[in-house]
Amino acid sequence: MAATLLLVVAEIFGGILGRSVALLNDAVHNLSDVPAIGISYLAMRWAQRPADSEKTYGYHRAGTLAAFTNSVVLVLLSMWLGYEAFERFRSPVVVVESWMIWTSLAALAVNGGITLALVRGRQDLNLRSILVHNFGDALSNIAIIAGAIAIHMTGLRWIDPLLGIAIGLLVLWSSIGILRQSSHILLEGRPQGVSVEEVARAVLAVSGVQEVHDVHIWSLGAAHNALSLHARIPDMHLDECERILTEIQQKVAGGFGIGHTTVQFERAGLPAQSGYVMPAPFNKAESN
Repeated sequence: MAATLLLVVAEIFGGILGRSVALLNDAVHNLSDVPAIGISYLAMRWAQRPADSEKTYGYHRAGTLAAFTNSVVLVLLSMWLGYEAFERFRSPVVVVESWMIWTSLAALAVNGGITLALVRGRQDLNLRSILVHNFGDALSNIAIIAGAIAIHMTGLRWIDPLLGIAIGLLVLWSSIGILRQSSHILLEGRPQGVSVEEVARAVLAVSGVQEVHDVHIWSLGAAHNALSLHARIPDMHLDECERILTEIQQKVAGGFGIGHTTVQFERAGLPAQSGYVMPAPFNKAESN
């Protein structure tokens, strides 16, 4: 956060002295990194807190909420950057290429270092939102350097606002993917790579399970997946029910990475009250 704040100050001065809208746009873009990093840091700390009477699932979705918030801010910011660059198209100004180059080199060193530091955490959606953010910053720094050289060689002033629009589009593109994925998790969407039908077939493979319905799979965030289902079984002793339950939990945990499983047993022969995901009961005859 400290490095990013220093970078923002440097880019503001560089943009004003160099009269570059691309540098000023990048300064505003980097300024948005500061609250984004702060929110992500707090989210990581909250995600480590244990469950309590208020948050019975814990705080796993704090990181997802942070990613969603950051991506919304970035989408709005990219639209503003595009508007400012379009206005500069209408009234182009002469830029000072040397300020653009040296300021962007310093920015590239900071953003590149932050990006490399975050690569190892790219599987976490929260950290990936910051990684994408800073990677986009680093690419925009490279583009500004190349644009400054092109302006110096050709004298074409419209290259600077063109870079501003390109940076805005890059931010928009990277943000929409994170916004879509984080909103999917917040709306209890099915985890990526997990098929409801495959999970049902795996549960039906457990000896004693005759039918599966009312299957719901969702993610708590950061690879914490949960499952609830109804399974119809014959009348049997409680010890045998516990064996079936343990085997179901082991199957879905080992095969699908689902660590939190809730199973409701129902007596075979009784009518099933089916939920949304399995409109019709999924039984062994259908799974063959």
